Amino acid sequence: MRHPIACHLPLLLATLALNMSPAHAEISLPTEVMVDYQLGNGYPPPAGVTAVVRDSTATPAPGLFNICYVNGYQTQPGAIWPAGLLVPGPDGAPLADPNWPDEYIFDLSSAEHRPKILQLVLPMLQTCADKGFVAVEFDNLDSYTRSNGHMSLDDSVAFAKLLVNAAHDMGLAAGQKNTSELGQRGRDEIGFDFAVVEECYRWDECAAYTEVYGDQVVGIEYADSLRGTFGDACADPTRPRSLILRDRMLTPAGHPNYVFDHC
Repeated sequence: MRHPIACHLPLLLATLALNMSPAHAEISLPTEVMVDYQLGNGYPPPAGVTAVVRDSTATPAPGLFNICYVNGYQTQPGAIWPAGLLVPGPDGAPLADPNWPDEYIFDLSSAEHRPKILQLVLPMLQTCADKGFVAVEFDNLDSYTRSNGHMSLDDSVAFAKLLVNAAHDMGLAAGQKNTSELGQRGRDEIGFDFAVVEECYRWDECAAYTEVYGDQVVGIEYADSLRGTFGDACADPTRPRSLILRDRMLTPAGHPNYVFDHC
């Protein structure tokens, strides 16, 4: 007599296959990585650069490892969003980032909101994939710290999981942006593949990233706010393998304010 489970085994296996998400193919930063951070305007990368970070509206640099910048937690300047999906300010109007007053903070405090917000971010992510970027960094993961207590780190983590899963489904590696307080959660719970970190040497927090992601960390220091010299930053044993110095406004090569150096 056939066991009842055996009779249904083919159907069971088929059901499991349909409900299993495809395995994520790991994408790593190049072994000898030197990254240029080009969020302002794309320009021919300096000699020796092997990876570039550019905005989702830009074109990938031919022949390099291209990381796509996506504002994953706040609106892009000029974008129109449903007010109900944005953090309310004291006057009831959407709350703007104090440092970027034309960017409004996504309200991730509700499990009901997060999938709706994801649907509005997905077109940017799809653009990255369609253009040929191989990875994406999601900026403003720390927006909860600017929400006047409306959101928590756990809210940001919950949304990060949705973003990372979506990126992986599109074949993109996903990068954590700043937010050292995540610790191991960024890699182990959320699933980030690498990290892009600003001013970790200035704030003495490089180890918070390199101890989690090893050599899969891209670091940017800014010339207007260095702690000591850039040579000091390069000598720090906890610094990211790829550490560059840029001007704050990320001006293109040839601009009078342009700064680029690397360890």
